[in-house]
Amino acid sequence: MTSSLLLHEIRARLAEVPDADAAEAAARRGTGLLADDVVLARWREELDAELVGAGPLESLLADPQVSDVLVNGPDEVWVDRGQGLRRVDVHFAGEDAVRLLACRLAMRLGRRLDDAAPWVDAVLPDGTRLHAVLPPLVASTTISLRVLARRRLDLPALVSCGTVPPAAETILRTAVAERLTCLVSGSTGCGKTTLLGALIDLVPADQRLLVIEDAAEIVTRHPHVVRLVARPPNVEGAGAVGLAELVRQSLRMRPDRVVVGEFRGAEIAELLAALNTGHTGGAATVHANTVADVPARLEALCALAGLDARATAIQAAAAIDLVVHVERASGGRRHVACIARLSRQGQSLKLAEVWSCRPGVPP
Repeated sequence: MTSSLLLHEIRARLAEVPDADAAEAAARRGTGLLADDVVLARWREELDAELVGAGPLESLLADPQVSDVLVNGPDEVWVDRGQGLRRVDVHFAGEDAVRLLACRLAMRLGRRLDDAAPWVDAVLPDGTRLHAVLPPLVASTTISLRVLARRRLDLPALVSCGTVPPAAETILRTAVAERLTCLVSGSTGCGKTTLLGALIDLVPADQRLLVIEDAAEIVTRHPHVVRLVARPPNVEGAGAVGLAELVRQSLRMRPDRVVVGEFRGAEIAELLAALNTGHTGGAATVHANTVADVPARLEALCALAGLDARATAIQAAAAIDLVVHVERASGGRRHVACIARLSRQGQSLKLAEVWSCRPGVPP
């Protein structure tokens, strides 16, 4: 309660003096609050979280086990620590407090979030992915925070934790060594990006990687990585640079391999064209519920770029060698479920299973 009173006074002072330290000192004098160093340090942490951090969510984002923080309203906060979503005992003062936090986080990034632009999709300075939606599109302001992986998981680590079975590891190492192009598929949150980072770690150090992403999420220790990150439009709706343009630019930067964080739309045509002009050994991810859904997903994305089924089959079969499908089982366990070779059959794409982890059968 005391810190809330102090925070209210600091906000009022900041309107007069745009200096946080001076405003805090003036607020303490104005409120007459006295406290020892320990209490003052705690107040300062609370105030920093409220004024420049993520407010009540700050401690959740600092937890190294947390991958997602979701706010559905002032009294409904969920987190994922690797075992699925769990509701936590974190509360906001009210709907206005949730909206204020969402707007402040967007403002820090130079993005607009208000009644005229009721949603935002951006990346915080530490790499955390921010998405927020305002009413009346939702009943209450909704905030979704996807935390960037804090530690790199290489292929041996993924094998140790059971994500990549040993037999699958052998196939993946061979694929990278032989410059096969790999497409990692799976649903949201199944670990596609983590596996992609582990695969590009296997690329020889004397090769130059061009990594193209919507947001800088791929974690890798490869010594020669050049990142290209898409840029959203500004508040006037101008200045956007999409993945398709970044793929085109990457081909002029002498890449040995081109990696796309995720196929989302028409940029797939640019990458397929690049992979068919000598840029082998690349990689990307794509959303798909099952490995059998991947051909249809590729056709749908290529249709956005104006390619018909025949052109898609020709381009994709020539460009993509392997599909590596990742699943998230009950309890949150993520694992490689299937590896299949992509080929063309007439005017359609066909998958031939190379390896799979059957339910109930040890990998």
